[in-house]
Amino acid sequence: MIQLAHKISIAPMMDYTDRHCRYFLRLFSKHLLLYTEMITAPAILHGNRDKLLGYDQSEHPLVLQLGGSNPAELAECAKIAEEWGYDEINLNVGCPSDRVQSGMFGLCLMAKPELVADCIKAMKDQVSIPVTVKTRIGYDHNDSYQELVHFIQTLEASNVDQVIIHARKGWLKGLSPKENREIPPLQYETVYQIKKDFPHLNIGINGGIQNVAEATQHLDHVDHVMIGRSAYHNPFILACIDQELHQSNQPIKTRQEIIEKLIPYIEAELAKGTSFKSISRHILGLFHGEPNARVWRRVLSDPQYQQNHSGIKLIEIALKSLSSTPDQT
Repeated sequence: MIQLAHKISIAPMMDYTDRHCRYFLRLFSKHLLLYTEMITAPAILHGNRDKLLGYDQSEHPLVLQLGGSNPAELAECAKIAEEWGYDEINLNVGCPSDRVQSGMFGLCLMAKPELVADCIKAMKDQVSIPVTVKTRIGYDHNDSYQELVHFIQTLEASNVDQVIIHARKGWLKGLSPKENREIPPLQYETVYQIKKDFPHLNIGINGGIQNVAEATQHLDHVDHVMIGRSAYHNPFILACIDQELHQSNQPIKTRQEIIEKLIPYIEAELAKGTSFKSISRHILGLFHGEPNARVWRRVLSDPQYQQNHSGIKLIEIALKSLSSTPDQT
């Protein structure tokens, strides 16, 4: 089995973890494992690959998350992804949205463990990079520990390289994707027990993890921790990863240093015709919890500011606003 060295990753999040978001998050840590948004196999096979698969080299290590259930299609996509230089392939077996279900992707595949295993085998036959799965602890009323064990056993037999488990079950009907991330209770102990019962399988955990301190606690029980929206909305929690988990002697970057490193990227993208908003929306949470954080967000997102100033000028104005009288509201 391929050995996976990365301790913390940022979850694949639809409409969030695009290439601009990933470039920004990479500035916090060279060891952080980044994921694309889920991309369906038919989209890769028939769509614009430059747009779907393009990335900056600084984003490595980088995982392509695939949505699909056709082993042959997924195998072809895995081969394409390896040719494009991706470091891992991940199969989505956890998304509960109606749109995903209609294509036989995501959480509904937990009902078909043998099909998931076939998909994994087909991909592994085509590539030398790791093939992993992201799933949940159960779905609907199929949420007993025995059912989860059977699912994991089936994946293990396919030689899957890692299983990342969102420590909530999902509901295929009745809850929105947002509600599925919040309403079903977290059951971290269930994931811990899976690791105990499958000690040779690389097990990751996901769900409700707020910061690196919490992630470190989980690493006492599992091999890998995936952080989602808490890192997107408050990305500075990632700034200490290299120092606390990878013994880096480099000082933790300040928020201002992160922005200074991002500005050349913004300038290059604007020169290509990229809209400022498509980048700036990912950095709104950088000063979360800091004085004048609301002013920072308003300057970067207000249409009136955007109409009257260039993107880089908006960054300058927003940074200057941080040193004015603190916004107490």
